[in-house]
Amino acid sequence: MVDVKSKAKKDSREAKEQAVNLLEEVQEQLEESHVEIEQPGIEPLDEVLGQADKAYAAYMEAERQVSRIYHEKEKHVANAFRRAEEQANLACDESNKQASQARGEAERKARETYQKARAEAEKAYEQIIAQAIKIREETIAKAWEIREETAEQVWAVYSKIAR
Repeated sequence: MVDVKSKAKKDSREAKEQAVNLLEEVQEQLEESHVEIEQPGIEPLDEVLGQADKAYAAYMEAERQVSRIYHEKEKHVANAFRRAEEQANLACDESNKQASQARGEAERKARETYQKARAEAEKAYEQIIAQAIKIREETIAKAWEIREETAEQVWAVYSKIAR
């Protein structure tokens, strides 16, 4: 019986040692598997979340920059439009001024031309009237001469008859 008891104790001790050895092997394997999780290629969740937060923050910053640049471009376009509008207004005003000056010059020339034409027409009128009066006077004078001659001839004929 002693042999059985000692053998049982021995078997129990060996079983405990095997269990301890097995437990140590499992712990080593767990540590190795934990180490493998932290090896390159597989990052811990906190690092991945940190990187995601950084990426999101960078995205938001880029979006703010795009918005700022868009608003700056919008201001530049608006300013360019205002400058173009001002230039168009200045060009229009200058054209209006030149057109007004040209019209004034044309009106002045037209008045001068009208005054000259009117003066020439008045002179021609006076010459025609003077000529007509001269012709009338000459015609009346000639008619009086003819009348006188005719009256003398008639008197001469009457005088011959009456004598």
